Amino acid sequence: MRDLGAGFGYLIKGQRWVGRHGRWFGIGLLPGLITLVLYAAALVGLGYGADDLVDWATPFADGWSSPWLGLLRTTLTVLVFGLGLFLAVITFTAVTLLIGQPFYESLSEQVDRTEGGEVPESGLPLWRELWISARDSVRILVRVGLYSVLLFALGFIPVLGQTVVPALGFCVTGYFLAEELTAVALQRRGMVLKDRLALLRGRRLLTLGFGVPLGLAFLIPFVAVLLMPGAVAGATLLARDLVGPGDEDEDDDPAPSPYTLDKD
Repeated sequence: MRDLGAGFGYLIKGQRWVGRHGRWFGIGLLPGLITLVLYAAALVGLGYGADDLVDWATPFADGWSSPWLGLLRTTLTVLVFGLGLFLAVITFTAVTLLIGQPFYESLSEQVDRTEGGEVPESGLPLWRELWISARDSVRILVRVGLYSVLLFALGFIPVLGQTVVPALGFCVTGYFLAEELTAVALQRRGMVLKDRLALLRGRRLLTLGFGVPLGLAFLIPFVAVLLMPGAVAGATLLARDLVGPGDEDEDDDPAPSPYTLDKD
């Protein structure tokens, strides 16, 4: 149970780090603000167009009498907007990290410098890092989607579906959120997705202690923007703990090969 508190501690340390380095806090805000504006515009557009989309998708109901026609289409409109909102929440971090790849790479490297020791660099061109990040994000979202379908089905079980399943849902969200954020630092250390997931599985409580509180906070989009710089800083500190100084120095060559990063 000590690891749960330690994981939450890294989240707090990350926020303190950016609080002491205001320039990096400002830099780290930019990608989140851009993503928030894009998502807000998309959700507003969906809000205006959801009813037209539902009308187009349900021509079979045109002849239904009141109140069944209105009830069906109102319910479907709410579900469409709810699905859009859900997708926005679960993809916000991945899209923000993709947009802010150069910003967050620099922030993560600066955290490593201030903490001392070696500062790993990927040695890859920016386009290659963006490709790897995008590909890994899609793989993570597919995993999250599969878990979501399973948890949705379990949600129909009486009592269990209203108590245990929501808690498991937050754990799944927090776990993969922690993976996405620590990927910034671990990818610079030459770790592919498979190895990163194995590393996090080895310290599940530490990972959940970091990711679950952050996942709950990220349900509020504006809070997610404000916490993102500190979340990247805290994830870098967490990654340093997970890897350990001995693991970072195992190889004589400090710069991982591009082929190592892309072998997954």
